[in-house]
Amino acid sequence: MAHAKIGIIGGSGLYKMEALKDVEEVTIDTPFGPPSDAIILGTLDNTRVAFLARHGRNHTLLPTELPFRANIYAMKSLGVEYLISASAVGSLREEVKPLDMVVPDQFIDRTKNRISTFFGEGIVAHITFGEPICTKLAAVLADAVESLQLPDVSLHRGGTYVCMEGPAFSTKAESHLYRSWDATIIGMTNLPEAKLAREAEIAYATLALATDYDCWHPDHDSVTVEMVVANLHRNATNAQKVIQETVRRLTENPPESSAHSALKYAILTPLDKVPAATKQKLELLLKKYL
Repeated sequence: MAHAKIGIIGGSGLYKMEALKDVEEVTIDTPFGPPSDAIILGTLDNTRVAFLARHGRNHTLLPTELPFRANIYAMKSLGVEYLISASAVGSLREEVKPLDMVVPDQFIDRTKNRISTFFGEGIVAHITFGEPICTKLAAVLADAVESLQLPDVSLHRGGTYVCMEGPAFSTKAESHLYRSWDATIIGMTNLPEAKLAREAEIAYATLALATDYDCWHPDHDSVTVEMVVANLHRNATNAQKVIQETVRRLTENPPESSAHSALKYAILTPLDKVPAATKQKLELLLKKYL
């Protein structure tokens, strides 16, 4: 059985990892359907990692269409314990410039049409989510960014990621509202991804890559699609360097994460009362508690 302790989900612009060696594609069937694409297993500095293009390698899936449950379940089935989410975002703050990197520590969920849990169908669980990012994994990620001293890139530790439904971008009124909430960045994909990773007991952290200022900015109209696409490509190049350094650090010193036992006190339903079909469906998540 293929195995990887570290998983990477690549967002807009990051559809493959150039540095991966000994690459193999793994097609995984899950109880929640197929993931966004085949998962690419490869070696990064002697460490086996699993890479998934969030929107598919040809960017064919809208944010709302993403099979979030299948993506996380597939990573869990490969043994992933640490999940790095690389995500393109818009900036809600003047100081977060295009090409900057943010490692957020909070989320605001503005999605409307997504299933954000593995549970239901006869089993109830309520994970704690006050700290939605694994702080230890986030620290490793931020330290990796800082150590590389990438040109034209500033690191912002902490901040709030607003996750909107999409696919249209914000209205100006919405953008100003999010700024009034002291939010830092805005994107369309990291929820319910982070919630499902927590339910799967996977440590999760976001590497947010700013492509542009959201529409609140007075100079927004001067931003062209060509500029945003150029920033996506530059971000993807930078992200791969950060991910490689993060993987090296995680391999040398993997941190203990409270996410790895997130279900210990979260399941309210006695497991002997869970319907057999549901128990079988969720066996991958429940087996250490059965």
